[in-house]
Amino acid sequence: MTDLVIETNQLRKEYGPKVAVKDLTLQVSRGEVFGFLGPNGAGKSTTVNMLLSLAHPTGGDVKLFGQNPANPQVRAKIGFLPEHFRFHEWLRATEFLTFQGKLYGMSPAALKERIPQLLNLVGLADSADLRLGKFSKGMLQRIGLAQAMLNRPDLIFLDEPTSGLDPLGRRLVRQIIHQLKTEGTTIFLNSHFLSEVEITCDRVAFIKAGQVVRLDTMASLLHQTTEIKLRVDAFKPELLTALEKIGSQLQFDGSSLTMLVGDQEIVPTIAQLVFEHGTKLYQLSPREKSLEEIFISIIGTDGVNGVDTGEADPGETHERST
Repeated sequence: MTDLVIETNQLRKEYGPKVAVKDLTLQVSRGEVFGFLGPNGAGKSTTVNMLLSLAHPTGGDVKLFGQNPANPQVRAKIGFLPEHFRFHEWLRATEFLTFQGKLYGMSPAALKERIPQLLNLVGLADSADLRLGKFSKGMLQRIGLAQAMLNRPDLIFLDEPTSGLDPLGRRLVRQIIHQLKTEGTTIFLNSHFLSEVEITCDRVAFIKAGQVVRLDTMASLLHQTTEIKLRVDAFKPELLTALEKIGSQLQFDGSSLTMLVGDQEIVPTIAQLVFEHGTKLYQLSPREKSLEEIFISIIGTDGVNGVDTGEADPGETHERST
């Protein structure tokens, strides 16, 4: 248990009558890339604010590295890239990172070495003397990522780190996250780019209406939900009965049938059932569902509607108004 970096126990946050986070319990280990997923208004921003001690819980406990997150020694181990950032537009890139480094108490010698490394890492070496007011949105996103890594933190919170980035920029962020993981850095990732989460995260938690509704490893999520497309010459009642025992959500589409199974290892069993019932097999195609499809199946269409309407997380609204 000493390797736990983030621990919450029945964490709760209320804004008046609104319960933004309800009884949230999480454990994130050292060196883990942890995805935190949910529709807008689910309580993600409020949770991150409490983890960073930017908001005080109404109830429950939160610990980072086994200590109170408000502890200055704990805060010195953390990097943070918020989704809605406002950087100093009049500062040059090197000046901005120098200012951030001084807030961390980094020495001039350390900053002189570290800043060029980071600018090169995020692809901004040629913009070191350019004022941030001249930066594009993607460039601002990358300088924000650089400041989050400036103090070589043990824990980094990344809130929509690929927002505003082109495919090459998103690939760069994935590579940086992989490098940080190999160095033992823990990453708490919140992103609406589910394809990015699918590639980078070890585990994910799905949050809806302030509660975690599913928490699992990425490998388990993707392998537990396999869609089978089956086409035979005739779906005899006995065959359908046998298929219903090993799968779920059977749906007909003309001469084809789709169903969900828990593991691709069951595919040979389906072929054997078709043979045993004297039916000709024309197609048997397994397909693992994407994280986006899994997200929708877990959160539901009401969660998707929440994204479309832009419903705000109370913590996010409070943060913007202060």
